[in-house]
Amino acid sequence: MSALETHGLEPVPDHERTARTRELFPTWVAANMSVLLLTVGASLAVAYGLNFWQALTVGVTAPVVSYGLVGLIGVAGRRGGAPGMALSRAVFGQRGNLLPGALIWVARWGWETINAVTGAYALLTVLDILFGVRGGTALIVVTLLLFVAASFAISGLGIRAVRRCTTWATWLFGAFSVLVLARLVVETDWSRVFGRGAGPASAMITGIGLVAAGGISWVPTSPDFTRYLPGTASAAAIVRNTVCGAGVVVLPMVLMGTVMASATPDLAAARDPVSFLGELLPLWLAVPYLLTALVGTLLINSMSMYSAGFTAQTLGFRVPRPWAVSLNALISLLLGGVLMLAARSFMGTFVAFLSLLAVAFSAWAGVFGADMLRRKEYDGEALLDTTRTGAYWYRHGFCPAAVTAWAAGLGVGLLFTTCDWFTGPLASNNPVGAYGLGWTATIVTSGLLYAVLPKPAVAEPVSDRPTAMAI
Repeated sequence: MSALETHGLEPVPDHERTARTRELFPTWVAANMSVLLLTVGASLAVAYGLNFWQALTVGVTAPVVSYGLVGLIGVAGRRGGAPGMALSRAVFGQRGNLLPGALIWVARWGWETINAVTGAYALLTVLDILFGVRGGTALIVVTLLLFVAASFAISGLGIRAVRRCTTWATWLFGAFSVLVLARLVVETDWSRVFGRGAGPASAMITGIGLVAAGGISWVPTSPDFTRYLPGTASAAAIVRNTVCGAGVVVLPMVLMGTVMASATPDLAAARDPVSFLGELLPLWLAVPYLLTALVGTLLINSMSMYSAGFTAQTLGFRVPRPWAVSLNALISLLLGGVLMLAARSFMGTFVAFLSLLAVAFSAWAGVFGADMLRRKEYDGEALLDTTRTGAYWYRHGFCPAAVTAWAAGLGVGLLFTTCDWFTGPLASNNPVGAYGLGWTATIVTSGLLYAVLPKPAVAEPVSDRPTAMAI
């Protein structure tokens, strides 16, 4: 069997759907192997004023909420055997799907840019520690180019390459994280950590939303990683392995960042989100940990680019998936250069991006999730039929209920959202805005509105179509 994945938007044939639900565990471990979680954990202590126990609550709740949703939406991949944004055509219509698809694709640019910059900083930090090489403009460009090229190579090969890399990286990252955690236990002034006063409840809830935003960004692409599961795979196992895989990384990383902030309070505001590890850890531990973190960030970016290729295809780019991936690689390279060379505050940019990202992805999740509750089948041929006679053409290519609910949810979420780049008119003086719950308002609004609006009749798949997948 070739290492290069050849399937695009079409449903995976039954005889090739041989994956196992336990393979999702290392996949979602790898999706969170980022030192950015350390910086986020530090922000919970420094910027949000949370103590250790509140950070613990955030670290437990956020992955359960966000990756629980990722796992639930991932069940659609098992049902339909197709990528998430291809299945989305059955909900929004062939033309209607272009609206959330375009927004999600653009949001992917930002996510891949953040990952590329983090990976490049990790490599620059290793070069500085080992050889005393300081990052100038030329070196920044070179490291960024190397990182993006490696991401493209893995994502271009496809799901088999991603799975193999995530399995090995999970063990390496886990081993070195345990070593870092053990050193923190020995070196930390715990009286100082536990002596911190509690922050306000509103800050803790906002912190949950901040950490959960990273997980929510995977919701539309979750079916991409479950479409090779057989139709008999357990939905409960899909959700369980997704949540546990993410939680086993998110919780300790967030807590480690919170503890590190007690000794390095300026960590949360650092322009470079990686180099602090070289200052806090001994050389023998800092270098291998940074290298494994670099691999983790590389895999996160590869998974994102892998899914972005499918999204580009649903938008009408009639090219093979690897070529569609190359477009995202080029965009992340250009935007990454701008962020590394021009941005003044990495963390401020990152938090603002996460706030808007959560709203953008939640609008789609609310509609798609509500549709999963009523849909009995996905018509494999209709997903690929973009003509006026296709079953998912609906009214002029749009499902009015889905598009209306999506737009309304997006608008409501932005009204309650605030960040460095944008402040909604309802972002203060009410619990939803004050607690940073704009993304939850988005999901509730879009889901409920879609549920009550009249919808076009769902065409039944033709029984002899080999690509029609039943729930």
